Amino acid sequence: MMDVIPAKDRSILAVNEKAGMIFATSQTGTLRIIPQKGGIVRVSFSCDGSFAKEQGSDYSDFTGSIDYKVDQSKNSLSISTEEGSVQIDKETCAVSFWSKDGKKLLSEKNEHPRDLESIALYKTINADKASIEEIATPDGLKKKIKAADREQYGTAYKTRTYFEFSDDELLIGLGQGEKGEWNLRHSTYYVHQSNRKIGIPMMVSSRNYGILFSTCSLLMFSENEDEAFVQTEADFYSDYYFLFGDSLFDVVKNYRRLTGKAAMLPMWAYGYIQSKERYVSQKDLLDTAGEFRKRNIALDCIVLDWMSWEDNKWGQKSFDASRFPDPKEMTDELRKMGIRFMMSIWPNMAQGTENNAEFKEKNLLLPGTDIYNAFDSEGRDLYWSQIKRALYPAGVDAWWCDSSEPITPEWEHLTEPADSDKYYEYKNDSANIMPFEKANAFGKYHAFAVWEGQRNCTLSKRVVNLTRSGWAGSQKYGTILWSGDISAGWNTLKKQVRAGLQFAASGMPYWTMDTGAFFVKRGIQWFWDGNYKNGIDEAYKKLYVRWLEYAAFLPVFRAHGTDIEREPWAFGDTGDKYYDAICNTIRNRYMLLPYLYSLGAGVHFDDGMLIRPLMFDFNNDERAIAISDQFMLGDNLMVCPIVEDSDTRKVYLPEGCNWYEFNLNRIYDNWESISNLSCRLFEGGQTIECTCNPDSIPVFVRAGSVIPVKRPMQCSDQMKNENTEVLIYPGCDAAFNLYEDLGDGYGYESGEFSMTKLSWKENEKAFSIETSGDARFRTGDIIARVIENKYQ
Repeated sequence: MMDVIPAKDRSILAVNEKAGMIFATSQTGTLRIIPQKGGIVRVSFSCDGSFAKEQGSDYSDFTGSIDYKVDQSKNSLSISTEEGSVQIDKETCAVSFWSKDGKKLLSEKNEHPRDLESIALYKTINADKASIEEIATPDGLKKKIKAADREQYGTAYKTRTYFEFSDDELLIGLGQGEKGEWNLRHSTYYVHQSNRKIGIPMMVSSRNYGILFSTCSLLMFSENEDEAFVQTEADFYSDYYFLFGDSLFDVVKNYRRLTGKAAMLPMWAYGYIQSKERYVSQKDLLDTAGEFRKRNIALDCIVLDWMSWEDNKWGQKSFDASRFPDPKEMTDELRKMGIRFMMSIWPNMAQGTENNAEFKEKNLLLPGTDIYNAFDSEGRDLYWSQIKRALYPAGVDAWWCDSSEPITPEWEHLTEPADSDKYYEYKNDSANIMPFEKANAFGKYHAFAVWEGQRNCTLSKRVVNLTRSGWAGSQKYGTILWSGDISAGWNTLKKQVRAGLQFAASGMPYWTMDTGAFFVKRGIQWFWDGNYKNGIDEAYKKLYVRWLEYAAFLPVFRAHGTDIEREPWAFGDTGDKYYDAICNTIRNRYMLLPYLYSLGAGVHFDDGMLIRPLMFDFNNDERAIAISDQFMLGDNLMVCPIVEDSDTRKVYLPEGCNWYEFNLNRIYDNWESISNLSCRLFEGGQTIECTCNPDSIPVFVRAGSVIPVKRPMQCSDQMKNENTEVLIYPGCDAAFNLYEDLGDGYGYESGEFSMTKLSWKENEKAFSIETSGDARFRTGDIIARVIENKYQ
């Protein structure tokens, strides 16, 4: 018979404190607990008792920032703060978390809380001698290492932490999925980057807590009837942060305290962004911009997709002089129309280009590829240097960092791989070219290159980076994440609503998508699977309009795609119901700019959220918690997209408040007599059925809300000095902080802004304003309009 190797004893042998940290030692290793301010507790476990500084080094360290109390009993060790407590089972070293009122929130599996398995970290060497396969993809020609010499550069651990969740608990987050994922419970969810997926190592619970992992490696959540665990593929020790909160808003604030404040976007970034695959020339871009102005359709940004460069120079940071004879003249003409210019840039540069040769000469390409090494500061500096020399002088206002995963092995197949295959292919391919312990974080380092580079050039223009991949902390770098190259269909639209909310629940503020979907028609590849072979027919027009109406209430409002044209006039002309609906939707977005821009200020200054699932605002309403196709935009507006081929939908009105209908078309049509406008008012806690014309979707505003709006114009620049109309929806006391600044630049970091508190007192029926900050930035008059109700 074989001899058994006895398992090590997990029971605690010794406890000690040092510099705000509590250590509990057993035969299996050392557990470290670090209470931190605001309700943050860091939980780490090391097999050898050492805690490498590299782990979690991108996060803020608040060690020693809070008072705590340690108590011991025969069976447990307790560490208490004002926000809650941590208890450690002395026999198993399992950790549990308790609210300040004594309710258990979460526990590690008591009899077996964790596993750590040592692994070797390898890197590819002699890449010039490696076996390389070249694969044509929609993101250009990609190189894939098939075989290569490798050498070990270190060791790490595959970690697994076992948790015991409550039966009725809902978990969402871990980034943005591609299949309409919502509640993670009783599923396996793979956290990695792909074209249509964004991994973020953060999840939140309906029980008002969050878990943030410090890993930059791949991550897996799995729960079945026997066990639930989170596995990381390569860390120096097991490490996560438990985030307490009286609400999920507190949890997100703690996420931002650790990973960094979100940078503010410029005012224009909240306007309409027109994009497609693709505008082919300087003339094409200017003609399109001119047509927007001729038709009096608002527009703040126009986008140049791939191939600014000459043929066969994929990723080269340059303009093809035959198609773009004077880029600076082009951007100057756009600016005269109040339109900014965004262009796509890529981390991969084709072999034979000047950019590629410069990186290759300095050995700053990832091994065996044409992708620059964003993990290396010298690589990031060179990347920006190429932008600064060739693109920045042309007056580019924003960057579209496409293909920032930077690999998408799932797109090398005609048939869609299983989720597990996607994960393991990414795992294997990334290990060949990147530090394995950082395989999920390329997009964040890539964004840092652009952020740091542009800020070193100027502080008068905010960094705007539309990117397809990110990681915890990407919000610091002016990033807007989008959901990748999705395909057209009602089911996709429904999934996108969930995707945006899943991403927001992961702590990330700025998200958008290809409105109308990137792929409209169906091709031979699994991902090119749109449902509209005839392109813009009546069926697609209806889908597109409903998609656009949803997009108008997202943090960033953008249309993009291939197969068909995407300008409003591609869908008809004046008098056509779909064309008019598109124009009205864009116009209505501009009415909300004061509200949206102020929410963006709250994201930065208060670590707030723009969009979020209903369970954030209505955590005591079980029906609201379960809903995934309605969401809040700020504290006041509830958006209910139409995600099926129908003009009706059921809407649940959460309990605890009453709700007014919010129809921007009616507000605009009655602009000169808003004070006489009345809206239907509904009791909360009920489900109603809404019927919508083609030019609107159901939107509701809480009774007791203050909503600042402005008369819409052709661009945000034109609206700066206009009066602000304050729509008051009575029912209880209400307040809103109206934020104003120059609309661009980083003056807000040094106090160059005004904040005007707009207040409504219900009993007195009185409206008041109070301005703080720099009064120079307070523009136009503020005019209050009280909305009457028609109680239903």
